[in-house]
Amino acid sequence: MVLRAGGSSPKARDALSSLCAAYWYPLYAYVRRQGHSAHDAQDLTQEFFARLLDRGGVGGVAPDLGRFRTWLLAALQHFLINEWHRARAQKRGGGALHLSMDDDAEARYLREPADPLTAEKLFDRRWALTLLDRVLTRLGAEMAETGKTAHFEALKFCLSGGKRAYADVASTLGMTEGAVKVAVHRLRERYRALIRAEILETVADPGEVEAELRDLFAALGD
Repeated sequence: MVLRAGGSSPKARDALSSLCAAYWYPLYAYVRRQGHSAHDAQDLTQEFFARLLDRGGVGGVAPDLGRFRTWLLAALQHFLINEWHRARAQKRGGGALHLSMDDDAEARYLREPADPLTAEKLFDRRWALTLLDRVLTRLGAEMAETGKTAHFEALKFCLSGGKRAYADVASTLGMTEGAVKVAVHRLRERYRALIRAEILETVADPGEVEAELRDLFAALGD
């Protein structure tokens, strides 16, 4: 998706819009962590993504330039510096292109506990949690398409390290305990496959997937 997002074609713009949606909250929270108010952070994040969408701003991302996540954070930092200098010269106005990627961003931010990690470390953690949320939503949609929403709701505990007696799940779903174990194994396998697929969408070089997976689990473990 990263490579498809370069350029000005409708497909490139759609790809870039999807990337913006995936990274909206992690970048919004990063801006808030820099000391900006909720209103200003919303405005700055919106303006940053609007400029990317308006200019096809990831056209310069290539395999030799590293991972999109790293590039995007550096681009935001550069944007914030420029905005700070511009704000000193004149009052900043709103962007011409309005985006509403995450209306619940501030509520999510306020629900988070105080954390001593740096803004960059927190950005990585929020990226990891956002990615896993997207994967879980995608997996749930797949299960719903096959009429297995009840199975997904009963089994998804196993994806986050939760514990529940297989006998209880078997009773709930009308399955044998052995069948539940098989279903759990398959769900975990699909979950892992979707995590890889989601990461693959946000790297310019497929060879970066393994490194991103390591960063993902490292960010969750901080």
